[in-house]
Amino acid sequence: MAFPTGDVNNYVVGSEEGTVYTASRHGSKAGIFGMFEGHQGPVTGISCHGAVGTVDFSHLFITSSFDWTIKLWSTKHKKPLYSFEDNADYVYDVTWSPVHPAMFAAVDGMGRLDLWNLNNDTEVPTASATVEGASALNRVRWSTGGKEVAVGDSEGRVWIYDTGELLATHADDWGRFARTLMEIRANQADEEEEGPMELAS
Repeated sequence: MAFPTGDVNNYVVGSEEGTVYTASRHGSKAGIFGMFEGHQGPVTGISCHGAVGTVDFSHLFITSSFDWTIKLWSTKHKKPLYSFEDNADYVYDVTWSPVHPAMFAAVDGMGRLDLWNLNNDTEVPTASATVEGASALNRVRWSTGGKEVAVGDSEGRVWIYDTGELLATHADDWGRFARTLMEIRANQADEEEEGPMELAS
């Protein structure tokens, strides 16, 4: 489960069935009040967008799953905005950068750490590293300042990676990410429109 930045009442939670729910701890809408379907396997990681800047992306969250995918969601839409399908094993965890609006980290069962910068590419990670011994990586967390990423593996080891220049943020990253999201939504709308026409032909 994960809480949006600054919110202590509302949260998102993933399930073994692959469904994600929005819920509230207390108040008039206490309990589950929204459902998001898209994963074909258990949800293994969930992270709400937390980087603060000139555009509010707090409605975004990402999930990882045993279905080998990572999905980008908005609390404003019931279906995933995008599905990242570059992994060839279970994706065990995913987390947004605390400082860069378009960057997140993910780890998988093949021992791979991926850093995605969606302003650069939505098809493949910006950078990848595989730990020695090919142990599964099952947890990933950023340092508070976002300069390092810590990953935990199935052998009980913790690995620390320096993100270096990859994480350098620029003033236009927020606007670029807003445009990236608009392109993602436009492409999704095109695909949905093409679907019925293909069935009819």
